Amino acid sequence: MLFNSIDFIVFFVIVLALYRVVRPLRWQNLLLLVASYMFYGAWDVRFLGLLVFSTVVDYVSGLRIEGAPTEQGRKRWLIVSMVSNLGLLGFFKYWDFGVESMAYLLGQFGLHPHLQTLGIILPVGISFYTFQSMSYTIDVYRRELTPTRDFLAFALYVSYFPQLVAGPIERSTNLLPQITKPRRKVTREDVRIALLWILLGYFKKVVLADTLGLMVDHAYRHTDEMTGAIMYVAGAGFAVQVYCDFAGYTLIARGVSRLLGIDLMRNFRMPFLSRTTNEAWQRWHISLSTWLRDYLYIPLGGSRGGRLLRYRNLMLTMLLGGLWHGASWPKVFWGGWNGTILVVGHMMRGDKKPKKPTLPTWIRQTTIFMILWITGLVIFRSRDMDQAFQVIHMVVTDFRWTPELWLYLKPTLAILGLLYAYHIWQEKEGSEFVLLETHPLVRTAAYSFMLITIAVVGFRPSPFIYFQF
Repeated sequence: MLFNSIDFIVFFVIVLALYRVVRPLRWQNLLLLVASYMFYGAWDVRFLGLLVFSTVVDYVSGLRIEGAPTEQGRKRWLIVSMVSNLGLLGFFKYWDFGVESMAYLLGQFGLHPHLQTLGIILPVGISFYTFQSMSYTIDVYRRELTPTRDFLAFALYVSYFPQLVAGPIERSTNLLPQITKPRRKVTREDVRIALLWILLGYFKKVVLADTLGLMVDHAYRHTDEMTGAIMYVAGAGFAVQVYCDFAGYTLIARGVSRLLGIDLMRNFRMPFLSRTTNEAWQRWHISLSTWLRDYLYIPLGGSRGGRLLRYRNLMLTMLLGGLWHGASWPKVFWGGWNGTILVVGHMMRGDKKPKKPTLPTWIRQTTIFMILWITGLVIFRSRDMDQAFQVIHMVVTDFRWTPELWLYLKPTLAILGLLYAYHIWQEKEGSEFVLLETHPLVRTAAYSFMLITIAVVGFRPSPFIYFQF
């Protein structure tokens, strides 16, 4: 059930109407849990059992960790949680990739064993809900959280439908208290904010992301007919597409959730205004980057132990972050590319804190960052490393102007310019609610423009990109 579908709109209107008339907290949670399971089951009811399995394992593990009399017992139940969640994720997401990679590697040595893939279907959202559920158990183990004994509340925490299939990856310290305590009253201001987010989310997805997606898909389907310049512009288009697609999903999720009286975390903070890759990862997919920081980078040692260990930890974190995005070598290479840029940035900057730049310096640094960011996404978008190397070779050897280039450049620059104008406005005002705070005529014009363009373009059955991850 896609957010950008009439089915979801009807589904949510019914859920919201029922939710408004149900008063006891437990009945509200039960309604949302049933709705969440229906929402997930609409994708493929067979995989609903995996969601329930992860929920039960981590609920029990959290209680067992708290009740264990010894550190060894606590650690044993933490391992149960991690093996269960990572085992699910590893089998359904990486088994076939591992088999194919092993067969290729052995083939390089003249060995050709009969290794057969299973054709496993990737359950939607598994990368998100396993990380969210597992973080709860880790926090309990670290004594940063007291485990809940309310199974209904915990099940809703794991499966809450607005953010179930593509995040944000919520922390239990943020989401669980909102589930276990009586809902705050949804005010008129909440409704205004929620409707803005939903409208802006649909505009980013339906109008901006899907429009660019047609261009990007065509370029990558017909790579042999393109030039290096076109492929690089297509990579830039993909950078904008994936942002609008994912940020659009997050805005819709936050808006829908706010109408239910539950606040979800902000997942994007104007990433294209970044001056470095390090800054970008503080602005892009914040729920994942902070998850990787807290549950991978810091446990590996973080910045402790000297520069070489810090660089190793950065590289390992980004490689695994790339692998989280998909079971393919282009995703791993993209993670390594980001890790390399982060390491080089730390080597050049040292421990100096960045100064506030002048406008020319900001433009130069932002331009360099965008070139590096787009280069990584040119590879990320490739179906395999053969296509990735082909595109890189084309960019290096055939970067020339052709009449067709303008057909790709025009929509990319137009949409990127629109995003920059909006993000600079937000940054200047220090608020993500600038459209609510501006003059009513400006707000009315902006809302009308978004509504009209959404109506003209229309909803297409186009899945959100991060559903693949």
